[in-house]
Amino acid sequence: MSEANRIFSLFPDFIKEYIYSHGWTELREIQLAAAHAIFETDDNLLLSSSTASGKTEAAFFPIIADIVNSQDAPNSISVLYIAPLKSLINDQFYRLEELLDMSGITVTHWHGDVSQSHKSRLLKNPEGILQITPESLESMLINRANDIPRLFGSLKYVVIDEIHAMLGEDRGNQVICQLSRIGELIGYSPRRVGLSATIGDVEAAAKWLGAGSGRRTYAPVPEKQKLRWRLGLEHFYIQDPNELQTKSPSYDTAPSEERGGRAMLDPGYEFLYDSVDGKKALIFSNSREETEYVTATLRQIAKARGDDDVFLIHHGNLSASLREDAEAKMKDESVVRAVTCATVTMELGIDIGRLERVCQVGSPTTVSGFLQRLGRSGRRGTPPEMIMLYREECPLPNAPLPEIIPWEMLRGIAIVELYSTERFIEPPRFKKMPLSLAFHQTLSILASGGELSAKELASKVLSLPPLSAIEKEDYRALLVSMINDDYLEFTEEKKLIIGLKGERLIGSFKFYAVFKDSEDFTVRCDSEEIGTITTPPPVGDRFALAGRVWEVKETDIQRKLIFVKRVEGKMEVSWPGDSGEIHTKILLAMRDVLFNGKEYAFLGDNAKERLENARRVAENAKMRDNMLVYLGGQSYCIFPWLGTRSFRTLRRFLQKYASELGISDIQSESCHYIKFKAREDAGRNILFGIRDIIARDGIDTLALVRDGECPVFDKYDEYIPPELLREAYARDRLFADEVIERFE
Repeated sequence: MSEANRIFSLFPDFIKEYIYSHGWTELREIQLAAAHAIFETDDNLLLSSSTASGKTEAAFFPIIADIVNSQDAPNSISVLYIAPLKSLINDQFYRLEELLDMSGITVTHWHGDVSQSHKSRLLKNPEGILQITPESLESMLINRANDIPRLFGSLKYVVIDEIHAMLGEDRGNQVICQLSRIGELIGYSPRRVGLSATIGDVEAAAKWLGAGSGRRTYAPVPEKQKLRWRLGLEHFYIQDPNELQTKSPSYDTAPSEERGGRAMLDPGYEFLYDSVDGKKALIFSNSREETEYVTATLRQIAKARGDDDVFLIHHGNLSASLREDAEAKMKDESVVRAVTCATVTMELGIDIGRLERVCQVGSPTTVSGFLQRLGRSGRRGTPPEMIMLYREECPLPNAPLPEIIPWEMLRGIAIVELYSTERFIEPPRFKKMPLSLAFHQTLSILASGGELSAKELASKVLSLPPLSAIEKEDYRALLVSMINDDYLEFTEEKKLIIGLKGERLIGSFKFYAVFKDSEDFTVRCDSEEIGTITTPPPVGDRFALAGRVWEVKETDIQRKLIFVKRVEGKMEVSWPGDSGEIHTKILLAMRDVLFNGKEYAFLGDNAKERLENARRVAENAKMRDNMLVYLGGQSYCIFPWLGTRSFRTLRRFLQKYASELGISDIQSESCHYIKFKAREDAGRNILFGIRDIIARDGIDTLALVRDGECPVFDKYDEYIPPELLREAYARDRLFADEVIERFE
């Protein structure tokens, strides 16, 4: 009997029927590897393979088979499935319902949009599979701590989906803390299964997944597949009426004259519209505000052309009903024309069936993000397909050199090249001082378990794997601060309990999340909930949301409600956001794109011309051989080709030693360049000066953080003593090694 047939024989009949009904003729390698790990070892399992490779089924086939074939009757939830997005849970819920239809195993999904009656059924009779977000699981640990052994007493598996979105982040570390706390309450650690399409360092991810479980983690490395994808990248200048749209022969993006020609609007957005016209497609943007603007613009073009409005929108500030409507229409195979403009909320593993094309406005910041978005298309045997659109203001004739380089377009090309030539994906980075999470878990543990001595509390918190690297003295300083600020207080027996300010914090549902949130106002039009915005505009003002424009009719500040009516037009909207970090390898690949002279087949005519112009500018400025470029007068520019953390370190280094180096007016843009002013004689020797100082002093990252600074980034940083925040900033957000290497 072959290995595949042997594994297949271990599956219950209903799983075999599921496989037959879906027309699968053989089990994939990843499915065989997963079944081997589940059936024949007691290890954790990390499955990392490309999108649409069958990871979900690979994990759940043997898990479900193990539960069904087990001699021990389960008396609690058997499988805990944790996912970062409600939309992903909703999607997987329906996928698993089909698989489990004949198994007798129930599936319950649990998050903020799920009705209380649905949750109550599980609480009354805990069984089967529970699908949940980290925030809802935190709520359960705090509010139902005494019930955890009943709910999870015979828990066998914990499945964490899309773990690349959690690795190194407070939210992912929160999950590991939660699993450790559940393990302590039930007396053992269930097996963990991690799923992801984009893992940059499998060994590091496996170590993270298994932290504190006492088990080894089996992580089969998938074979490198030959790349099959269709890519197109085009560039447009903004507001240039003479700009001609370019049609690549391999893409049907030209407008149809029979359908009324084109509207004279922005040429870049016209190109985008034609790229998805008549198709089922996703359009990704890097921010909610850009997603809103793109949706409104495409609807405007459709109206001008007399076309149907087939444009949907999906991001975290929209109501659940609008998000679910977009998901349903994208999944519905009877809907042949639908375009959803989205942020990261549609990037993760939602199965939306046959998708013809993905478009990306601008460049993703990471290779991982690029692969996730590209992987939304190309399912069911067809190659994935993406078109990237770059728009920029036309540089003025007197623009300084750094502003003439199309940095974002270079990044997009570099990301494609890095993966196609090296299969590079960014490795995870893990915090050494996750103080915000330590603050959160301190309150959570006390809220769930009651009073503890300071020693007992420190032992519980610092035994959680993500927090174990925090020095005891640093945690002691945090506890003292929390006591002094009334987040904690002593009882007469010298035990710690939650203080008045702490009670106010944990009394809000927002406490369960460890990522930053805002005091959002809910927007309603008649009886329909549209979504949320951060700041309420005055009555009569207008704002954009859900790809449309709304006028404020009434504002209820106390209930945080805004009542609106719909009006025509489009507007920009702004949310606070984080542009993310860029790896140094991407910057070095961007440098290579600028100077290697290589032609890229996926570039459209406009993009090719823009790249050639940038290359000529860079050659004339002698950027190939010089990190330092003279801009004229007293102005100079350094192009260090360093990623975000290293670039940030260099900038702070220059600020600290500015007087000694003889420079001033230091400015930077993203992590592309640093401009400064210096006397000509000093400026031309700046690189030697930097090397001399590094040789003499090295780079002490803590010395680069000023005494008066209070660097607040994470959700609970504002409650952390400033001296601890400065140390954490130096250790977790600055990186000296690459700077030293660059100037050797």
